[in-house]
Amino acid sequence: MAREVILKRGALTLRPLRRSDEAEWMAVRRENLAWLRPWEANIPPGRPPVSASFPAYVRRERRRWKNRTAFSMVIEWQGALVGRVSVHAIEWGAQCGGSIGYWIAEEQAGRGIVPRAVAMISDYAFDEGLHRLEIALRPENSASQRVVQKLGFRSEGLREKYLYIDGAWRDHAVFALTSEELREGPFWDPSF
Repeated sequence: MAREVILKRGALTLRPLRRSDEAEWMAVRRENLAWLRPWEANIPPGRPPVSASFPAYVRRERRRWKNRTAFSMVIEWQGALVGRVSVHAIEWGAQCGGSIGYWIAEEQAGRGIVPRAVAMISDYAFDEGLHRLEIALRPENSASQRVVQKLGFRSEGLREKYLYIDGAWRDHAVFALTSEELREGPFWDPSF
């Protein structure tokens, strides 16, 4: 990453993960383990675990930014690290697309932070030249269903047994948005 990208809207800041975030990151992750477990993908049994130190994790993210294969950012609300949003699995060439993932600390959920963060990173990704973004979520995740509805992502169907989460292969509903589609509503408004 040649320069550190920082996106701001009021009390919301998106920025890359830094080595200095380690203590705060680890604390937020630890405090929200049970909250996030039903929704976060993990390594299926029989596959080698991906283990790395926090500094190695940060270096890997920086390399992905430099190679333009992922735009991953922490979510800060009123100066505190409260979550994460990313455009990952970026493919250039004929596809010019990527997938959006996110999580938020339980105590911050339901405040409109995630829809704003997703709108901000989507705008950034489209400005960088991506054409299509998708969000895959578990159909029973009503909070994430509200995020895609608020932002106008359209439903594209179901991917059966798409990701390994919480001990099993789980179905995911897929939603997408292209750069040509109208993005309207308060969460897309930079002044909101």
